Amino acid sequence: MSNDASGANARSADAGPLGHLALGLTLLAYGLLGTGVLSGTSSGGAAALAHLVGGVTLFVAGLWQFRGGDRLNGTAFTALGAFWATWAAAGSAGKNTAGLFLLLWALLALTLTAASWGAGLLARLVYGLLTLSLLLGAVGVLGSSSGTGKVGAWLAAASGLAAWYWATAALTEGRWGRIALPVR
Repeated sequence: MSNDASGANARSADAGPLGHLALGLTLLAYGLLGTGVLSGTSSGGAAALAHLVGGVTLFVAGLWQFRGGDRLNGTAFTALGAFWATWAAAGSAGKNTAGLFLLLWALLALTLTAASWGAGLLARLVYGLLTLSLLLGAVGVLGSSSGTGKVGAWLAAASGLAAWYWATAALTEGRWGRIALPVR
């Protein structure tokens, strides 16, 4: 048996569930830490998790999706992986830099929302909530409004839950003899 990764099995492999799971868990962690509901934590505390799980895993899953011909998830995962890695590395950026960074990535998320329109309700929900989350995060940072930032953090957590559900539905599809978690 060959271990050649360039064979037919490598081309048919789908890293979509991995990417959605990494996105979901990262957004959940980032969102929940940003809301302040966990005592003694802050959104800055999520930087290492976002870098390790979000940055690396999403980026690798995105490259795998590109290899399989999936432009939407390839673009989403690699770009969001770069976002999380950069966000983690820029931990001490000034407020204007952080606000501009979030605003620019909100534009990317808006593009992903538009591109996902034909991909189903969950895709639109995940990327739409992510867009709103980043936009409110940028407004909160630039306007020094912790309330607006916390609303954005809650939206990030909601987006994370939707992405986690998406991954779980994809991984369990047909495994129980029926579709247990509907996606459409």
